[in-house]
Amino acid sequence: MIEINFTKSTDGLIPAIAQDYHNGTVLMLAYINREAWEKTLQTGKAHYWSRSRKTIWLKGESSGNIQEIMDILVDCDEDTVIYLVKQHGGAACHKGYPSCFHRKVKGNAFERIEKRVFDPKDVY
Repeated sequence: MIEINFTKSTDGLIPAIAQDYHNGTVLMLAYINREAWEKTLQTGKAHYWSRSRKTIWLKGESSGNIQEIMDILVDCDEDTVIYLVKQHGGAACHKGYPSCFHRKVKGNAFERIEKRVFDPKDVY
């Protein structure tokens, strides 16, 4: 088994960045624990730890916007991973956008730089 260092944080969580395998777009940042890591390796689909719900979740379980793992990059300290994913359904963001990073700072405001793929009210 590949070892990742989950001991550096007191809560046993490490950052997992999801990045589009084809074009490199950063889709989202979430956290994983050892169980989410193992489920990801076993299934080939991104699993994360929900800090608010305190449970493992399969990305896209409710929305259908599954993240299929194509490759995984691990940093030099083995405490951060990048999931290179094929994003099914067109939206990684639970608010219905292709990326969670769908806004940029413009002056003292946010400017939306992506169009919504779905309305969360229709999905969740």
